[in-house]
Amino acid sequence: MSEGDVAALGRLVLWAAFGLAVLFGAIAQRTHFCTMGAVSDIVTMGDWSRMRMWVLAMGVAMLGFNTMVALGWLDAGRTLYGGPRLIWLSAAVGGLMFGFGMVLASGCGSKTLVRIGGGNLKSLVVFVVLGLVAFATLRGIVAVVRVATVDAAALTLANGQDLPTLVAGATGVSRATLALVLGGGLGLGLIGWALARPEGRSADGLLGGLGIGALVAALWWVSGRLGHVAEDPRTLEEAFVATNSGRMESFTFVAPAAFTLDWLMFFSDTSKLLTIAIVTTLGVVVGSALVALLTKSFRWEGFRGTRDTAQHVAGAALMGVGGVTAMGCTIGQGLSGLSTLSLSSFVAVAGIVAGAWVALRWQQRLIEQDA
Repeated sequence: MSEGDVAALGRLVLWAAFGLAVLFGAIAQRTHFCTMGAVSDIVTMGDWSRMRMWVLAMGVAMLGFNTMVALGWLDAGRTLYGGPRLIWLSAAVGGLMFGFGMVLASGCGSKTLVRIGGGNLKSLVVFVVLGLVAFATLRGIVAVVRVATVDAAALTLANGQDLPTLVAGATGVSRATLALVLGGGLGLGLIGWALARPEGRSADGLLGGLGIGALVAALWWVSGRLGHVAEDPRTLEEAFVATNSGRMESFTFVAPAAFTLDWLMFFSDTSKLLTIAIVTTLGVVVGSALVALLTKSFRWEGFRGTRDTAQHVAGAALMGVGGVTAMGCTIGQGLSGLSTLSLSSFVAVAGIVAGAWVALRWQQRLIEQDA
């Protein structure tokens, strides 16, 4: 494959990723898909409808990814989530911070983009703060602290940390078979639980769960199968085109916020290239805006006052630090990461849910005190 062929393939991958992101934003806007909202609905009203939607998306993404692993198309070890270094403390602490922050900021990274598309100016502020803090946690002063503290607490496994690889090492059964058995079994179990009650089978629940989960799996295919180059003519090494990490990627919305701000601010710098992370960030906003305009639900919304502003800024900062530290958000770890059956993803998601629960309880006490 020539350099021109690789460049053409990169453009194809970017357009495919952008199209999937537009669909993601449209579905999320239409169905009110939101992990923070799912946890909040349970804590405040005992309503599990949106949680079942999120779990349905988990199951579909898990089933899709592991079916492609069984077919030999993808490999969890070539993702950010399946490597041999298990940074368990980073996943736990980062997850807690992200979960607490998303409650203060009225939604996670994906919901922030969806709300921007709907005209929410508060979410635009959250996005900017989230992106700047995420960049500082990736490469700035916060990164130094992160690497020296929580990242230092790690376990190095013999191969990868995804469950099929771990079980394969202990049993000798092929990873492809185990991906189908473990990923397929767990994915179908999650889907079955999500659909077990009527609220999980509503029109919005089915569209949100099946649609978002399928889009996560589809982007894995675009990045890991379509965008895979066995030997890049420039480096003579394996490559996944148009990615920031150099590995296959799917939807995630914390580090991509930083990459998007960097690209926008240094647009004239020819070294700043479009990547899957950037086009998916922009695509979600576009998809959400299209649905909001078509359904006439688009409306401008700003902060109610100083306290509201402070909470959203603090929440955005916590999400920026926590999301990078945990290597993902409710979508990055909660769907893309979990679909690979990575141990760190299970830890991070548990931390996110726990952090959100604590923040919601804290907010309830503040409301009771004010009353």
